[in-house]
Amino acid sequence: MIGAEMDYKTNVMRILDKHKVSYRHYSYDAGKAVSGVEVAQILGENPAQVFKTLVTVAKSKQHYVFMLPVGEELDLKKAAAAVGEKAIDMLKSKELLPLTGYIHGGCSPIGMKKVFPTVVDISAQNFATIIFSAGKVGYQVETGLEGLSRVITIKVADIIQKKD
Repeated sequence: MIGAEMDYKTNVMRILDKHKVSYRHYSYDAGKAVSGVEVAQILGENPAQVFKTLVTVAKSKQHYVFMLPVGEELDLKKAAAAVGEKAIDMLKSKELLPLTGYIHGGCSPIGMKKVFPTVVDISAQNFATIIFSAGKVGYQVETGLEGLSRVITIKVADIIQKKD
């Protein structure tokens, strides 16, 4: 099911509606997609335009959110530099739900329990819109960076690990 056929709204969609941000929404059989790249394939979308949301913790104990294409890896050194930290690590999976209110595979930068500094990979600027989790496994939303920035504060930076 894609787009207007869906009548279920996630909290992320309600927040986008409240801020009058236009978006497309998608739903898919979550049992068929294990990775973000598989989600992109199921949706028939370019994996470079489908973004995952990663939560990190710095040595300072501050948490940061990073959004990058599903087929890419976060470069922890670049990510730390982007937020002015000496070092950051990925948040442990068991800490994700209590911290954000989201589970692995359904984590969205919108609607977390607390607002964390969010960095979007610079490659997002290559697209009019990006697709990311709507806050529930099996649901995605698509909007532009301008729309996203009306809901949360974002910074754009090069945070992807270079492939050898």
